[in-house]
Amino acid sequence: MTEFKTLLLSESDSIATITFNRPEKRNAVSFELVQDLMRALEEIEKSSSQVVIMTGAGKAFCAGLDLEDLKGLVGKTHEQNVQDSATMARMFRTIYDFPKPTIAAVNGAAIAGGTGIATMCDFTLAVPEAKFGYTEVRIGFVPAIVSSFLVMQVGHKIARDLLMTARLFDAAEAHRYGLVNEIVQPEHLLARANELAKLLLENSPSSVRATKALINGFIKTQLDSQVTAAIEDNARIRNTADFHEGISSFLEKRKPVWSGK
Repeated sequence: MTEFKTLLLSESDSIATITFNRPEKRNAVSFELVQDLMRALEEIEKSSSQVVIMTGAGKAFCAGLDLEDLKGLVGKTHEQNVQDSATMARMFRTIYDFPKPTIAAVNGAAIAGGTGIATMCDFTLAVPEAKFGYTEVRIGFVPAIVSSFLVMQVGHKIARDLLMTARLFDAAEAHRYGLVNEIVQPEHLLARANELAKLLLENSPSSVRATKALINGFIKTQLDSQVTAAIEDNARIRNTADFHEGISSFLEKRKPVWSGK
């Protein structure tokens, strides 16, 4: 089995478990983690495992963008920004369209990209203390890619609230919106995820895959178009003054001074 720098992969009884494994960084999203995750999913797709569980080591599920990668975003060309955005879009789409069922076992904070990963999974279980947030606009980003999926899941009104305020919300609120299927006590989280996985395993694997593909197919054409546009929107915002101010203020731990440009 392949070794990864940012996650652990284990497979047992037809269930694959991916554990984001940088607890000292709160399992923050980095481009290295993105590559590891896509390689892990590629390996699982070829394996005998029929269900995937994703969770985090330590107290966080996956909390925001890695600071080093955040610093590296400043000063890139438009073409480089498009490439970065396309990489993130490919990760989200890989999870969303993964042929086998996916379960997010959210054991703590799932912020920005972490919330996005949880949003893409077929099932999301969360501990009561879990925190979610599409926080991109706080630092001059635009949540372009994830919005394509979120609007279809929760509708325009709730999506506007979550994306435009960038506020954090808890597992109970996420459950009300349908972003979380079940709230589970921490000591039972992985056991419940495995229980759900075993329930899925009782069904025909080919039927489950076909059903998932059928559901995803209802919105495929629209999603293809929206994600393509979102990649450009995501890259374009990185050339604005507010984006640079957002990154600088975040790294300097001060309140941003927005120019609106």
